[in-house]
Amino acid sequence: MRTQRIDYLKHKFGYNNKNLLLKWVLTIFFFGLAFKLVFFHPLSQEISPVVLEHVAQNEDQLSHTNTGEGKCDYLRGDWVPNPSGPLYTNESCSFIQPYQNCLKNGRPDREFLYWKWAPRDCDLPPFDAHKFLNAMRNKTWAVIGDSISRNHVQSLLCMLSTAAQPIVVYHDELNKSQRWHFSSYNFTLSVIWSPFLVEAVTFEDLNGEPTSEVELYLDKVDSKWKDHYLNFDYIIISCGKWFLRSAIYYENGIIQGCHSCPKRNLTELEFTFAYRKAIKSVLNFIVSSDHKGSIFYRTFTPDHFENGEWSSGGTCKRTEPAKEGEMEIKYLNMMLREIELEEVGKAVDEASRNGVNLKLVDLVPLSLLRPDGHPGPYREFQPFANKDQNAKVQNDCLHWCLPGPIDSWNDILLEMILKGHMIN
Repeated sequence: MRTQRIDYLKHKFGYNNKNLLLKWVLTIFFFGLAFKLVFFHPLSQEISPVVLEHVAQNEDQLSHTNTGEGKCDYLRGDWVPNPSGPLYTNESCSFIQPYQNCLKNGRPDREFLYWKWAPRDCDLPPFDAHKFLNAMRNKTWAVIGDSISRNHVQSLLCMLSTAAQPIVVYHDELNKSQRWHFSSYNFTLSVIWSPFLVEAVTFEDLNGEPTSEVELYLDKVDSKWKDHYLNFDYIIISCGKWFLRSAIYYENGIIQGCHSCPKRNLTELEFTFAYRKAIKSVLNFIVSSDHKGSIFYRTFTPDHFENGEWSSGGTCKRTEPAKEGEMEIKYLNMMLREIELEEVGKAVDEASRNGVNLKLVDLVPLSLLRPDGHPGPYREFQPFANKDQNAKVQNDCLHWCLPGPIDSWNDILLEMILKGHMIN
């Protein structure tokens, strides 16, 4: 009908007036169409509720997008599927300790490898080894603590080895403390064995089992890291479960009491007494120092033993992450964390006033949600060989498989350092 009407106008009025008249007709036509849409077809009736809901969700997401104006909380988020998997494999990395090489030891499932940590308010890019090494050119790192710190360093080495291979330039007799050098970047990475962070004398047999109480000097910072402290540009420091051991506590060279030593005629003191005292000594040393680099205090790592503990048949058989609220932190772990948050929180403020860059990195919440990431029975090679699958074998539900969830710690630390998003 519209085409016929235009043709009629061409013949009626002639060619010279057709442009003007055509514009006039089209104006009336589109004005009428707009009038009809506005008054007889409301937008809410034309767009389905599903589409409207989708738009609302997008607007909500945009309203929470980090625009770069504020600091991102990389420690608040969720574990989400990661089809691409880890940056390295247990076969491509030569730095994995046998106890954490879960796949080589025969762990049958693979699902635990395909998750990544996703902050809720911003993006967390995958670890970029080249970017890290370039940023750390001519720098020195030290990770100080217990076997979890060593686990962490091995994860970092595996990730960095996708870009460059380091060489070992130092190790102690038992390889508990080691140092690696990336010559192309003049970057040095050290792990320093200091499970209490303060001076301690331990008594163990060849299998690492304690033969007597630890002698713990709560007011003396461990010289193994104290003597080299100012030489490190970046330090990650932590402690934790070693304080649960039987120990005799000293201050000013005098015995104050002990923990779990019924055969000795000494005042029984809770391990929390020693934990707080030791952390205070370490933090006082840091806060009053002239350190010009960055120091991260990493909270301890929660274990996931179920139906028992390390020495009483505890296991960890889960094969996927937990959702927030599904895993409760154990009472003893909660006490350790509360002491850390309280003491480090106070020290961070004082350090800032003194020009010392001390930051707290609380990895407990995100680590708590990964009960599937531990070696379990696969801390040993083929633990069920010639045994029933239900046979009782030693489980490790404290350390982390490599590759595994601990790799995400390095994703977070790299972004916090490169973008200056230090979470107090």
